[in-house]
Amino acid sequence: MTPAGSGLRRTLGLSDAVVVGLGSMIGAGVFVALAPAARAAGSGLLLALAAAAVVAYCNAMSSARLAVRYPASGGTYVYGRERLGEFWGYLAGWAFVVGKTASCAAMALTVGAYVWPEQAHAVAVAAVVALTAVNYGGVQKSAWLTRVVVALVLAVLASVVVVSLGSGRADAGRLDIGLSGGVGGVLQAAGLLFFAFAGYARVATLGEEVRDPRRTIPRAIPLALGLTLAVYGCVAVAVLSVLGPAGLGQATAPLAEAVRAAGVPALAPVVRVGAAVAALGSLLALILGVSRTTLAMARDRHLPRALAAVHPRFQVPHRAELAVGAGVAVLAATVDVRGAIGFSSFGVLVYYAVANASAWTLDPSRVSRVVPALGLVGCVLLAFSLPALSVVVGVGVLAVGVVAYGVRGQQVPR
Repeated sequence: MTPAGSGLRRTLGLSDAVVVGLGSMIGAGVFVALAPAARAAGSGLLLALAAAAVVAYCNAMSSARLAVRYPASGGTYVYGRERLGEFWGYLAGWAFVVGKTASCAAMALTVGAYVWPEQAHAVAVAAVVALTAVNYGGVQKSAWLTRVVVALVLAVLASVVVVSLGSGRADAGRLDIGLSGGVGGVLQAAGLLFFAFAGYARVATLGEEVRDPRRTIPRAIPLALGLTLAVYGCVAVAVLSVLGPAGLGQATAPLAEAVRAAGVPALAPVVRVGAAVAALGSLLALILGVSRTTLAMARDRHLPRALAAVHPRFQVPHRAELAVGAGVAVLAATVDVRGAIGFSSFGVLVYYAVANASAWTLDPSRVSRVVPALGLVGCVLLAFSLPALSVVVGVGVLAVGVVAYGVRGQQVPR
């Protein structure tokens, strides 16, 4: 229950909500996750992309149905609490906050690596500070900046697709779908690519700031996801047609290398700038989403109560935003977390597993339960198909959260 006088202002319309979702998704996946996914899946990369898309669609539909019933900040943390019980809501919130905090740091370091590789950590911290300040000024400013970022990134991606497919190096034979990486490789690649799709429910975590949420959220989530799937599919086909699965898997900057291979090396610096801008867009939306989940958990005293404060002028959870920004800045300054894609995916897949389980309880009919059942099975399967280290670390972090929950339960009077 939201305390009286501490609610957030509803300022986001449908287009704003879609843009926030696009800003969360279009970025990391295109510029970062395609190469490791290609190494895992080989010729099965497009199959992996399709598998990730199916799971993402199920998760989006479950999240949309739940957001209509519970249009409050916190997303699956709220849904799990209301439908399954306090523990499952807490577990979803814990998985989201920890996993996405690491993802924020990864995106910040990606900005640093593209802008000034020799000073990547310093640039990363500066990016976190700047975007935290933007979010502090109000969610409408964040949505406006995200709109600009999405437009720039889409322009860069469109140029990569046109140049790659229009070059003499493009070969449709490189798109032949196979299983050179095996079924396990395809599933692992799908789990890694899921890292790129996970932003579609950022709209749900902003439930208190969306106008007419019962109508807007169910429309915005699938629309943002569908647009992103179209973009990802076009880019993957274009890059594969030029580099092939092996070349894509070995590439450190696959889109830049694709335009070089296509015979237009002058476009490579533009692609690098686009990658940095895309990472900034992802970082902006990620900080926004993590701070709202932190707000919801603080309201229920799973995190310090002080983090539940809402700024009287800007109508944002300013203490939660500052705390998240500080945590991300520390990680970005001290740790290279670009290899944490797998860990972030594990945490987010657990988060959406709880969302699907929650949606299962909404309607007892068999037809209504098909999508959440498929989404739940898909989330569990992809989570445990990730690299072993990611699974071990993910399980360990979740265990720490469970212990903290148990200790808190013993301390709170009943």
